[in-house]
Amino acid sequence: MSQVAARVRRAMHHWDVWVVAVVCAGVTLVVPLLNVLPSERSPLHASEFLVTIVGKFACYAIVAVAMDLVWGYAGILSLCHALFFALGGYAMGMYLMRSIGTEGVYRSTLPDFMVFLDWKELPWYWHGFEHFWFAAAMALLVPGLVAYIFGFFAFRSRIGGVYFSIITQAFTYAAMLLFFRNATGFGGNNGLTDFKRILGYPLREPSTRAVLCALTGAALAISYALCRALAASRVGRVLTAMRDAESKVRFSGYNPVAYKLFAWTFSAVLCGAAGALYVPQVGIVNPSEMQPSSSVEIAVWVAVGGRGTLAGAILGALFVNGAKSWLTVAFPTAWLYVLGGLFVVVTLLLPGGLLQGIRALGRIPSGTARLARSVRSLAPKRDSSSPPPAHSIAGGEKTPP
Repeated sequence: MSQVAARVRRAMHHWDVWVVAVVCAGVTLVVPLLNVLPSERSPLHASEFLVTIVGKFACYAIVAVAMDLVWGYAGILSLCHALFFALGGYAMGMYLMRSIGTEGVYRSTLPDFMVFLDWKELPWYWHGFEHFWFAAAMALLVPGLVAYIFGFFAFRSRIGGVYFSIITQAFTYAAMLLFFRNATGFGGNNGLTDFKRILGYPLREPSTRAVLCALTGAALAISYALCRALAASRVGRVLTAMRDAESKVRFSGYNPVAYKLFAWTFSAVLCGAAGALYVPQVGIVNPSEMQPSSSVEIAVWVAVGGRGTLAGAILGALFVNGAKSWLTVAFPTAWLYVLGGLFVVVTLLLPGGLLQGIRALGRIPSGTARLARSVRSLAPKRDSSSPPPAHSIAGGEKTPP
């Protein structure tokens, strides 16, 4: 029995894993099944709108986990993770545009925006995206390659802190301006949209959307498991040590550039995978996904949820985006003020984010029990040899002297 109790205590110590498991199970199984199995008149039926929102939020949660890996454990505050997310989305969007074929408005093999802009042939960098496997590979390789090249020069130059954040933000802004140009060949301001099918399955079918939502939940679970294993490994311990004292780690014989570059590139690959899952569910990708404010918002998700916890990043992404979806409808002009105020309040009162608050609530019952035991220990103890008090005599009358 003692071994069983010890196992239960260890499981409760890692309760955040169970929280993530419940979230991933809800995204992977519960919501898709409630969309497909019950009839539309059933109160248990999950609408297509709900399936899309849940899948969208799960994509954001993957990005938050990727951001927490480099910021919470390696101490690298990136403001260009929205760029990696958008690059993965564009790679999948290019495949979806090629899948349209001649079903576009202009009945041409070229995408509609190219016909409108009087393009005569498909650009060379669009070739190969008629194959799903190629687009999926590019959704991972392109963000990873861009992150590797950028990080190689930045980390070798020992750029860190706020300077690194400013450079990443400028890098994202430059990429956004590049994709806004029609001559770039990615749809300009309108981006890529009007998708029809993926792997031959219509995107508007409820079953297709349910499968995409389930795949996103599975990808979230895999991303969390990989990042958690990485954080618990020797690499994760070195990253944490560099976050706290990089100079000491360097003097100990470790190469911070290699460790930072690995975590940075791996994080970008996760963002690319999230973007590739995001675009088929939302139905559009444009340069606004790259805007610097989107990267700042990703950092807010991690800070609100709990930096350096991974599980808190998931909770923060779900909480902030859920609040955003409601507040932008109920109070459209007040959303940005609420977001800024939430970030300030959490930073000042809960440096550990929502996860710290949940852990504090979980410690209230044990703290109350300890306080009660302390009060009982301070109470005066009655000596058993002394006579009972007067009010304990039957009838409540005092004994005569």
